[in-house]
Amino acid sequence: MDLLQGLLLITCIHILAAASPGPDFILVSQQTLTNGKKAGLMCSIGIALGLSIHIVYSAFGLAAVIVNSANALWVIKILGGGYLLYLGVKGLGSKPISHPEDQNVKVIKYSAKKSIGMGFLCNALNPKAPIYFLSLFTVVLSPDMPVYQIAIYGIWMMVIQLAWFSTVVGVLSRPRVNQHFKKFGHWIDRILGGAMIALGIKVIATRSN
Repeated sequence: MDLLQGLLLITCIHILAAASPGPDFILVSQQTLTNGKKAGLMCSIGIALGLSIHIVYSAFGLAAVIVNSANALWVIKILGGGYLLYLGVKGLGSKPISHPEDQNVKVIKYSAKKSIGMGFLCNALNPKAPIYFLSLFTVVLSPDMPVYQIAIYGIWMMVIQLAWFSTVVGVLSRPRVNQHFKKFGHWIDRILGGAMIALGIKVIATRSN
């Protein structure tokens, strides 16, 4: 498979994967609605950077080892599920804004570094990622593929991921949309926190095949 064919295939598959509801989508939505556009964008950057972990180990064939190792999958599931539970509990503890001027304080609740870190960990600890990347890379990679081509594929996937979540942030941060959410922001935060907890429990409780 040549470079352009591989890029086209990766684009079609990864757009669908990025757009599917999951921990990354919930986290970006939560950060954007609760802490503002900048927090959402920084979180999106972290998620895109988190892909680099999966891309590197998949390129070196470690994804197959992880998928076929019960102990490795169990560790990833505990770490990933535990982190989702942590984020969910924080969301459930969200409180309503008493005064309009308090909104400005809430927007700067997280630093850019912390928002990037949250997105990075959310994606890097996703226990479903090794299976997804193993499947995807099995289709487009070959033993004789040059390193630069693998790097191009990986960078392109990160670009797709960042573009999708930046679009989500752009929509949720529009004044008209955001104003509707502000009044019930703490409830939305709690609902998304509950969704995170549900995902975390599902990740930990699901048996490995």
